[in-house]
Amino acid sequence: MAKDRTPARPGATGNRAKGGRTRPVANVVAPQRPWGLIAGALVVVLFAAAVITYAVVKVNEANANKVESPDDISGLQAYEYAAGQEHVTTPVEYTESPPVGGAHDAFWADCTGTVYDVDIRHENAVHSLEHGAVWVTYDPDALSDGDVEKLADLVDGVSGRMLSPYAGLDSPISVQSWNHQLKVDSADDERLAQFADLMTRNSDFHPEVGASCENPDFLASPILAGEDSAPVGQSDMPTTTTPGATETTEP
Repeated sequence: MAKDRTPARPGATGNRAKGGRTRPVANVVAPQRPWGLIAGALVVVLFAAAVITYAVVKVNEANANKVESPDDISGLQAYEYAAGQEHVTTPVEYTESPPVGGAHDAFWADCTGTVYDVDIRHENAVHSLEHGAVWVTYDPDALSDGDVEKLADLVDGVSGRMLSPYAGLDSPISVQSWNHQLKVDSADDERLAQFADLMTRNSDFHPEVGASCENPDFLASPILAGEDSAPVGQSDMPTTTTPGATETTEP
């Protein structure tokens, strides 16, 4: 038998399927992994975890210093000035220095997170305490500018707080609210923030709950300690002294 010498057709060699068809050569492409996308997602996850961890640490630190009662603050002194103290225009000889309650001027000192650089009239400041303010005072001769700045950071912009120098203070720093006072030696003392956070506008510890701390006229032109009373800004209606209003409990 004669051999078939028909020349092979181009492309006829190689893999040949049934029926004589040629299978095309498969191009095998290795799958590409999106490493850049994976790395980016990992960075986002790690950043979010760091942010959450930082927030948790800060919350825990804040809660660690938080107090629930004046009794939780070491060295805090309590007094018993009753509500309804008299409004006066004459100077008041206060038992405590700085004062924490008692008769006071009819016009209150602005206490909207106010930082004074002068010794404000004490009779006006006591009226602010009646409205729920925390008054931070300091001996300007005992503190550095940096220490005063730390006290200002505690007060500035926080409604219900005010800061002023106080001549003749018997400690570097004294912080007071109505019927409460704490004296400390350092602007870094954590009890300052504890006192301020607990007592600022705390309805359990001041007589005139909801009363305003705003007095822009006093802020613009504060009356100084030792000066005469003057009508400046807003005033409450006159009040009468309640029984026992002038009595105090000495620490």
